[in-house]
Amino acid sequence: MTDTELTRFFLSLVLLLVAALGGGLVFEKLKMPRVIGEIAGGIVLGPSVLGLIAPGAHQWLFAGFPAQGALLSGFYWFGLVLLMFTAGFKMQAEGAGGSARIVPALVVGALMIPFALGYASAPLFEDTQRGDPFAFKLVMGIAMAVTSIPVISRIFLDLGLMATPFARHVIGAATIQDLILWTILAVATAVQHGDAADAAGIARVVAITLGFVLASLYFAPAGMRLMRRWLFGKFSEASLTGYSMLLCLVFVAAASLLSVNIVFAALVAGLVMARLTSRQLVAVKQHIADMAIWFFVPIYFAVVGQKLDLAQQFDGGLTLLFIGASTAIKLASCTLSAWSANAGWARAFDYGVAMNTRGGPGIVLASVAHAAGIIDARMFTALVLASILTSFATGLWLRWRLVRNPAVFANLARLPAE
Repeated sequence: MTDTELTRFFLSLVLLLVAALGGGLVFEKLKMPRVIGEIAGGIVLGPSVLGLIAPGAHQWLFAGFPAQGALLSGFYWFGLVLLMFTAGFKMQAEGAGGSARIVPALVVGALMIPFALGYASAPLFEDTQRGDPFAFKLVMGIAMAVTSIPVISRIFLDLGLMATPFARHVIGAATIQDLILWTILAVATAVQHGDAADAAGIARVVAITLGFVLASLYFAPAGMRLMRRWLFGKFSEASLTGYSMLLCLVFVAAASLLSVNIVFAALVAGLVMARLTSRQLVAVKQHIADMAIWFFVPIYFAVVGQKLDLAQQFDGGLTLLFIGASTAIKLASCTLSAWSANAGWARAFDYGVAMNTRGGPGIVLASVAHAAGIIDARMFTALVLASILTSFATGLWLRWRLVRNPAVFANLARLPAE
């Protein structure tokens, strides 16, 4: 690379990070999820805004030389891997407090019914299909069912609801649901890449994926505990941070060799980290989360926004149909499932709204499916916009409920009478 090319690359990286952090700060001040602001910052720098106002400047900044797209893509994928890694080691801790009755009901309402209906309704969106039909159906099922643990957790924290039974129920159900959906996404990408061309191939991919998960969750923590005395007592938090990052990359590399989806592998690596309870690792996990959340992940979301070309790729009818259908299906199925578990209608609807938050995982799904060639740019745009709008709607709804009654989520026992 020449000095000029390096200058353009670093300038584009700086602009993406500034736009993401600035947009996130603005949306945080407005009491909305940071992720929406980070994507909005990327949209401003992309073909939707800068490309329309100053196409020459946009070309110079983000496509100034052939390798620039590949370099930015490297940051994009590393940010995505770290997002899933941190989600994994936070997932188990945050999803530990569920109820024996409401959580299974929410899993049925948020996962099984929406996934089945999304899979069955895939022909409605078949003109956006770019890959294997079976992989496309799986992706549409996931798109209908996915729930964002990071975004809904952040909303709960901002509203002071994280310690409530309501929040624990939602996060517990979303944890179970998303683990299953990421496994399905691993199968979808394997099918798309030709690693599962028939029933036997699909069975093999499922077996390899489940074997990877079981081996990771049961053998990797045991092996690391054996090294605990040798490693943890002799190395500083800074060096353990490096070794933890190495663990993530080892899982990603091993998954790639086994044709297991690397995004799923990063999540599994995070779950392995969650099972290691050393006090020294608590600070290590926080260091990794801080580095990811304040540097790599904002760049990832900014690049997602920068990829959106709303002037060329936005299909209003398609987007409206998908958001309307997926929201109606998930709200109805979650509300009815929660009501069947003895939640009152108002509380059951609250569960439905919370579980309809697509957020980061919805965007990750869009990124992975588009990069794999399963969906086209119009569906990618629809999935990203669905993730943004449902996250925004959930924050507004829960805040409105609290304004009307600050104690509305404090005591679940008396709420069925609402």
